[in-house]
Amino acid sequence: MTTITVFPATRANGGPLADTWYLTGRKLRALARQPMLIIFGVVQPAIWLFLFGELFHKVIDIPGFAYGGSFLAYLVPGTVAMNAMSSNMWAGMTVIEEIERGTLNRLLVTPASRLAIMNAAVVEQAVSTVVQTLIIVGLGLAGGARYPGGVGGVIIVVVAAILVGVMWGGLSNMTGMLLRSREAVIAVYTFFMLPLMFLSSAFMQPSLMPGWMQAIASRNPLNWEVQIGRSALSAAPDWSGIALRCGGLALLAVIAVAISVTTFRSYAKNT
Repeated sequence: MTTITVFPATRANGGPLADTWYLTGRKLRALARQPMLIIFGVVQPAIWLFLFGELFHKVIDIPGFAYGGSFLAYLVPGTVAMNAMSSNMWAGMTVIEEIERGTLNRLLVTPASRLAIMNAAVVEQAVSTVVQTLIIVGLGLAGGARYPGGVGGVIIVVVAAILVGVMWGGLSNMTGMLLRSREAVIAVYTFFMLPLMFLSSAFMQPSLMPGWMQAIASRNPLNWEVQIGRSALSAAPDWSGIALRCGGLALLAVIAVAISVTTFRSYAKNT
Protein backbone atom coordinates (compact mmCIF):
# COMPACT_ATOMS: atom_id res chain seq x y z
CA MET A 1 0.00 0.00 0.00
CA THR A 2 1.29 3.47 -0.84
CA THR A 3 2.20 5.59 2.18
CA ILE A 4 -0.32 8.39 2.68
CA THR A 5 1.42 11.72 3.05
CA VAL A 6 -1.16 13.06 5.49
CA PHE A 7 0.50 10.93 8.20
CA PRO A 8 4.22 10.19 7.72
CA ALA A 9 5.55 6.72 8.35
CA THR A 10 7.99 8.17 10.91
CA ARG A 11 4.98 8.73 13.18
CA ALA A 12 3.64 5.21 12.79
CA ASN A 13 4.79 3.85 16.16
CA GLY A 14 4.58 7.01 18.20
CA GLY A 15 1.53 5.95 20.20
CA PRO A 16 -1.69 7.90 20.87
CA LEU A 17 0.06 10.87 22.51
CA ALA A 18 2.56 11.35 19.69
CA ASP A 19 -0.19 10.87 17.12
CA THR A 20 -2.36 13.45 18.89
CA TRP A 21 0.57 15.88 18.95
CA TYR A 22 1.21 15.47 15.24
CA LEU A 23 -2.43 15.64 14.14
CA THR A 24 -3.13 18.62 16.40
CA GLY A 25 -0.16 20.41 14.86
CA ARG A 26 -1.58 19.67 11.42
CA LYS A 27 -4.92 21.24 12.37
CA LEU A 28 -3.32 24.25 14.07
CA ARG A 29 -1.12 24.94 11.05
CA ALA A 30 -4.24 24.96 8.89
CA LEU A 31 -5.90 27.31 11.39
CA ALA A 32 -2.86 29.60 11.43
CA ARG A 33 -3.16 29.99 7.67
CA GLN A 34 -6.69 31.31 8.21
CA PRO A 35 -6.46 33.68 11.21
CA MET A 36 -9.59 35.49 10.02
CA LEU A 37 -11.61 32.47 11.18
CA ILE A 38 -10.69 33.25 14.79
CA ILE A 39 -11.12 36.99 14.30
CA PHE A 40 -14.55 36.62 12.71
CA GLY A 41 -15.39 34.13 15.44
CA VAL A 42 -15.26 36.90 18.05
CA VAL A 43 -17.10 39.53 16.01
CA GLN A 44 -20.52 38.31 17.15
CA PRO A 45 -19.47 38.03 20.84
CA ALA A 46 -18.01 41.56 20.61
CA ILE A 47 -21.36 42.79 19.31
CA TRP A 48 -23.13 41.05 22.19
CA LEU A 49 -20.67 42.52 24.66
CA PHE A 50 -20.84 46.16 23.59
CA LEU A 51 -24.36 46.30 22.12
CA PHE A 52 -26.02 44.64 25.09
CA GLY A 53 -23.64 46.40 27.44
CA GLU A 54 -24.86 49.78 26.19
CA LEU A 55 -28.48 48.76 25.72
CA PHE A 56 -28.95 47.27 29.19
CA HIS A 57 -26.36 49.15 31.25
CA LYS A 58 -29.11 50.66 33.46
CA VAL A 59 -30.18 47.16 34.49
CA ILE A 60 -27.49 47.21 37.13
CA ASP A 61 -29.42 49.97 38.93
CA ILE A 62 -32.45 47.71 39.48
CA PRO A 63 -32.99 47.12 43.22
CA GLY A 64 -31.81 43.62 44.05
CA PHE A 65 -29.39 43.31 41.13
CA ALA A 66 -26.59 43.24 43.70
CA TYR A 67 -23.49 43.49 41.55
CA GLY A 68 -20.63 45.77 42.51
CA GLY A 69 -19.02 46.32 39.12
CA SER A 70 -20.18 47.73 35.79
CA PHE A 71 -22.73 45.93 33.64
CA LEU A 72 -19.99 45.42 31.03
CA ALA A 73 -17.95 43.52 33.61
CA TYR A 74 -21.10 41.54 34.45
CA LEU A 75 -21.54 40.65 30.77
CA VAL A 76 -17.98 39.44 30.09
CA PRO A 77 -18.35 35.95 31.68
CA GLY A 78 -21.70 35.50 29.93
CA THR A 79 -20.23 36.52 26.58
CA VAL A 80 -17.30 34.14 27.07
CA ALA A 81 -19.73 31.30 27.83
CA MET A 82 -21.92 32.05 24.82
CA ASN A 83 -18.87 32.19 22.55
CA ALA A 84 -17.46 28.90 23.88
CA MET A 85 -20.77 27.23 23.20
CA SER A 86 -21.59 28.81 19.83
CA SER A 87 -18.14 28.49 18.24
CA ASN A 88 -17.77 24.83 19.23
CA MET A 89 -21.28 23.88 18.17
CA TRP A 90 -20.08 24.32 14.57
CA ALA A 91 -17.40 21.62 15.01
CA GLY A 92 -19.65 19.09 13.30
CA MET A 93 -19.40 21.17 10.11
CA THR A 94 -15.66 20.44 9.98
CA VAL A 95 -16.30 16.73 10.41
CA ILE A 96 -18.81 16.76 7.55
CA GLU A 97 -16.33 18.64 5.36
CA GLU A 98 -13.56 16.12 6.10
CA ILE A 99 -15.90 13.23 5.31
CA GLU A 100 -16.96 14.80 2.01
CA ARG A 101 -13.36 15.59 1.01
CA GLY A 102 -12.23 12.09 1.93
CA THR A 103 -9.67 13.42 4.45
CA LEU A 104 -11.14 11.42 7.31
CA ASN A 105 -11.15 8.20 5.32
CA ARG A 106 -7.52 8.74 4.31
CA LEU A 107 -6.59 9.13 7.97
CA LEU A 108 -8.35 5.87 8.79
CA VAL A 109 -5.98 3.85 6.58
CA THR A 110 -2.87 5.34 8.19
CA PRO A 111 -1.23 3.99 11.37
CA ALA A 112 -2.71 6.91 13.33
CA SER A 113 -4.49 6.04 16.56
CA ARG A 114 -8.28 6.35 16.23
CA LEU A 115 -8.35 8.07 19.61
CA ALA A 116 -5.67 10.53 18.45
CA ILE A 117 -7.74 11.53 15.41
CA MET A 118 -10.59 12.63 17.67
CA ASN A 119 -8.29 14.05 20.36
CA ALA A 120 -6.65 16.31 17.77
CA ALA A 121 -10.02 17.85 16.92
CA VAL A 122 -10.76 18.43 20.62
CA VAL A 123 -7.37 20.05 21.28
CA GLU A 124 -7.63 22.27 18.18
CA GLN A 125 -11.07 23.46 19.30
CA ALA A 126 -9.72 24.10 22.80
CA VAL A 127 -6.87 26.25 21.46
CA SER A 128 -9.31 28.32 19.40
CA THR A 129 -11.53 28.73 22.47
CA VAL A 130 -8.58 29.95 24.55
CA VAL A 131 -7.61 32.57 21.98
CA GLN A 132 -11.18 33.80 21.54
CA THR A 133 -11.77 33.91 25.31
CA LEU A 134 -8.68 36.02 25.89
CA ILE A 135 -9.75 38.39 23.10
CA ILE A 136 -13.19 38.84 24.70
CA VAL A 137 -11.68 39.42 28.15
CA GLY A 138 -9.28 41.93 26.59
CA LEU A 139 -12.13 43.72 24.80
CA GLY A 140 -13.99 43.99 28.08
CA LEU A 141 -10.91 45.43 29.77
CA ALA A 142 -10.48 47.94 26.94
CA GLY A 143 -14.15 48.93 27.34
CA GLY A 144 -13.72 49.70 31.03
CA ALA A 145 -14.50 46.38 32.74
CA ARG A 146 -12.32 45.55 35.72
CA TYR A 147 -11.47 42.11 37.06
CA PRO A 148 -10.59 42.12 40.78
CA GLY A 149 -9.89 38.38 40.53
CA GLY A 150 -6.81 39.17 38.45
CA VAL A 151 -4.86 36.75 36.29
CA GLY A 152 -5.93 33.76 38.38
CA GLY A 153 -9.56 34.60 37.75
CA VAL A 154 -8.96 34.93 34.01
CA ILE A 155 -7.26 31.50 33.96
CA ILE A 156 -10.31 29.94 35.61
CA VAL A 157 -12.56 31.66 33.05
CA VAL A 158 -10.44 30.14 30.26
CA VAL A 159 -10.56 26.66 31.82
CA ALA A 160 -14.35 26.81 32.19
CA ALA A 161 -14.67 28.00 28.58
CA ILE A 162 -12.54 25.06 27.40
CA LEU A 163 -14.74 22.57 29.29
CA VAL A 164 -17.95 23.99 27.83
CA GLY A 165 -16.36 24.12 24.38
CA VAL A 166 -15.18 20.50 24.58
CA MET A 167 -18.63 19.39 25.70
CA TRP A 168 -20.48 21.09 22.84
CA GLY A 169 -17.73 20.31 20.33
CA GLY A 170 -17.97 16.61 21.16
CA LEU A 171 -21.76 16.61 20.77
CA SER A 172 -21.48 18.54 17.50
CA ASN A 173 -18.89 16.08 16.15
CA MET A 174 -21.25 13.24 17.03
CA THR A 175 -24.11 14.98 15.19
CA GLY A 176 -21.93 15.54 12.14
CA MET A 177 -20.78 11.91 11.96
CA LEU A 178 -24.22 10.42 12.56
CA LEU A 179 -26.33 12.65 10.34
CA ARG A 180 -23.67 13.98 7.92
CA SER A 181 -25.90 16.96 7.29
CA ARG A 182 -25.01 20.63 7.69
CA GLU A 183 -28.70 21.37 8.12
CA ALA A 184 -28.80 19.01 11.12
CA VAL A 185 -25.86 20.77 12.78
CA ILE A 186 -27.51 24.15 12.17
CA ALA A 187 -30.79 22.82 13.58
CA VAL A 188 -29.06 21.64 16.77
CA TYR A 189 -27.28 24.99 17.09
CA THR A 190 -30.54 26.92 16.62
CA PHE A 191 -32.49 24.70 18.99
CA PHE A 192 -30.07 24.98 21.91
CA MET A 193 -28.22 28.30 21.60
CA LEU A 194 -30.78 31.02 22.35
CA PRO A 195 -32.86 29.09 24.94
CA LEU A 196 -29.77 28.11 26.94
CA MET A 197 -28.39 31.64 26.67
CA PHE A 198 -31.54 33.29 28.03
CA LEU A 199 -32.09 30.54 30.59
CA SER A 200 -28.87 31.58 32.28
CA SER A 201 -27.58 34.53 34.27
CA ALA A 202 -25.65 35.88 31.28
CA PHE A 203 -27.79 39.05 31.22
CA MET A 204 -29.75 38.99 34.46
CA GLN A 205 -29.26 38.08 38.11
CA PRO A 206 -30.98 34.74 38.87
CA SER A 207 -32.82 36.31 41.81
CA LEU A 208 -34.70 38.56 39.38
CA MET A 209 -35.82 35.67 37.14
CA PRO A 210 -39.17 33.86 37.44
CA GLY A 211 -38.97 30.78 39.65
CA TRP A 212 -39.21 28.28 36.79
CA MET A 213 -36.34 30.01 34.97
CA GLN A 214 -34.22 29.95 38.11
CA ALA A 215 -34.81 26.20 38.39
CA ILE A 216 -33.70 25.59 34.80
CA ALA A 217 -30.74 27.99 35.08
CA SER A 218 -29.44 26.12 38.13
CA ARG A 219 -29.15 22.99 35.96
CA ASN A 220 -27.92 24.72 32.82
CA PRO A 221 -24.22 23.95 32.07
CA LEU A 222 -23.91 27.27 30.23
CA ASN A 223 -25.02 29.04 33.40
CA TRP A 224 -22.47 27.09 35.42
CA GLU A 225 -19.72 28.57 33.29
CA VAL A 226 -21.19 32.07 33.66
CA GLN A 227 -21.27 31.66 37.45
CA ILE A 228 -17.74 30.26 37.52
CA GLY A 229 -16.40 33.19 35.51
CA ARG A 230 -18.28 35.85 37.42
CA SER A 231 -17.18 34.45 40.77
CA ALA A 232 -13.55 33.91 39.67
CA LEU A 233 -13.24 37.50 38.41
CA SER A 234 -14.76 38.98 41.56
CA ALA A 235 -12.90 40.32 44.59
CA ALA A 236 -14.16 37.44 46.77
CA PRO A 237 -14.42 34.21 44.73
CA ASP A 238 -16.58 31.36 46.00
CA TRP A 239 -13.97 28.65 45.57
CA SER A 240 -16.20 25.78 46.67
CA GLY A 241 -18.86 26.81 44.15
CA ILE A 242 -16.22 27.21 41.44
CA ALA A 243 -14.79 23.75 42.16
CA LEU A 244 -18.23 22.11 42.20
CA ARG A 245 -19.34 23.66 38.91
CA CYS A 246 -15.98 23.01 37.23
CA GLY A 247 -16.27 19.38 38.31
CA GLY A 248 -19.74 19.19 36.77
CA LEU A 249 -18.52 20.71 33.50
CA ALA A 250 -15.51 18.38 33.43
CA LEU A 251 -17.78 15.35 33.87
CA LEU A 252 -20.07 16.49 31.05
CA ALA A 253 -17.04 17.18 28.81
CA VAL A 254 -15.68 13.66 29.41
CA ILE A 255 -19.08 12.13 28.64
CA ALA A 256 -19.40 14.18 25.43
CA VAL A 257 -15.90 13.19 24.27
CA ALA A 258 -16.62 9.53 25.07
CA ILE A 259 -19.82 9.68 23.01
CA SER A 260 -17.95 11.37 20.17
CA VAL A 261 -15.15 8.77 20.20
CA THR A 262 -17.66 5.91 20.29
CA THR A 263 -19.51 7.41 17.33
CA PHE A 264 -16.23 7.83 15.44
CA ARG A 265 -15.23 4.21 16.05
CA SER A 266 -18.61 3.10 14.75
CA TYR A 267 -18.09 5.29 11.68
CA ALA A 268 -14.60 3.82 11.16
CA LYS A 269 -15.92 0.25 11.30
CA ASN A 270 -18.61 0.96 8.74
CA THR A 271 -16.36 2.84 6.32
